[in-house]
Amino acid sequence: MLENLKIWYHQGKQFIPDVRNAKVPGIFRGRPVISLEKVDETALVNCCPTKAISTSPVALDLGKCTFCGECAMKFPQKIVFTKDYKLSTNERERLIVKEGVDQPIELNRALIPAAFKSLFGGSLKLRQVSAGGDNSCEWELNAANNVQFDMSRFGIEFVASPRHADGVVITGPITANMAEPLQICYDATPEPKMVVLVGTDAISGGIFADSPALDRSFLKSHKVDLYIAGNPAHPLTVINGLLALTGN
Repeated sequence: MLENLKIWYHQGKQFIPDVRNAKVPGIFRGRPVISLEKVDETALVNCCPTKAISTSPVALDLGKCTFCGECAMKFPQKIVFTKDYKLSTNERERLIVKEGVDQPIELNRALIPAAFKSLFGGSLKLRQVSAGGDNSCEWELNAANNVQFDMSRFGIEFVASPRHADGVVITGPITANMAEPLQICYDATPEPKMVVLVGTDAISGGIFADSPALDRSFLKSHKVDLYIAGNPAHPLTVINGLLALTGN
C-alpha cells in the first residue's frame, strides 16, 4: 500500500482526458523561464553538464538540456522550470530559451510542407529507430500509445517496417554502428516522408555529444521536420508535437 502511495505521489493520476490542454501530473520539468536577475554567470554556466547554458544574454538550449534541474536548484532566482510540456518545434533555434522572454515554444507553420496535413492529418504511421538510445525516450514513445494517452485516437501509430511508414522517428545520439541502419531505414521509407528527433540525445548528442563513438552525419544531409525536446520527452510533448506538425 505504501509503495502504491509513493507511485501516486510521484506520478499523479495517470488518466489524461485531454492531451491538448492537460496538466502534467506528478513531478515534471518543462519549459524553463529565465529571469533578468543578476547571478554569477560563470558558476551558472559551469553547473550544466552538457554546456546547454550560454551568456550574453543568458540562454538555455533545450536541445542540449538534460532537464536535471541543477541550474534551477543552484540559482532558483534565475531559472524556474514550468510544467509547460509543449516543447516541440521545427526550427532548432526555437529551442533556445533566453532570459527575460517568457513565451511558448511553437512550430513555424510556414515551414510545414502542405503534404503533411493533407496526407498525414488523419493517419500518420511512423517507424521508430533507436540509434544508440538508453531506452528512456523509447519507453515514453510506447507510453504515448497506452490507455492513458492513447495517441492512436489521432491516427498516429508506430509500424514495424519503414515501407509502411510516413516518416522516421529517431531516438538516441546516433552511434557509429547505427548510422548505416538508420540510413537504410530512411531510404526504405516512401516519399513524402518526415524526420523527427525525440529527446536531447537525438537532437544534440546530449552527454555523449563529444564521443568518437557517434556518427551524426545523417543529420547533416537530411532535413529535420520536428525537434521534440526532453530527457526523456514526455508523451504529452510527443503527441502535441506530432499533432502540430500534421496541422491538427
